[in-house]
Amino acid sequence: MEVGQVVKGKVTEVLKFGANVELENGEKGFIHISKISNQYVQKVEDFLKVGQEIEAKIIGKGKDGKWELSLKEETTKMSDAELKKEEFEKKLQKFLKDSQKTYSEYKKRLDKKQGVTKRR
Repeated sequence: MEVGQVVKGKVTEVLKFGANVELENGEKGFIHISKISNQYVQKVEDFLKVGQEIEAKIIGKGKDGKWELSLKEETTKMSDAELKKEEFEKKLQKFLKDSQKTYSEYKKRLDKKQGVTKRR
């Protein structure tokens, strides 16, 4: 086995900061929480379960002798253009949401001001 190779394995333990994996050849591996998904991972158990079969890419060998694995590299099949488009879409949605909130607050203040003016 070598760095860059894609290997199959089974999740043996889910921890707060990652997951231990037993590879097909009997060796052990570890997937750090930051290498599980391109999405924000708050809880490892939302993405991985004990006994789950996975395919991961070897990214190194740890001091403890376990292979360091990544699901990110394996699941990232999107091109750079697709990633940029997805990032743009998220920014656009945030902008629209923030703009709507700002407009709504402005409208409330304006209505309140007009309400005070009308009472005089």
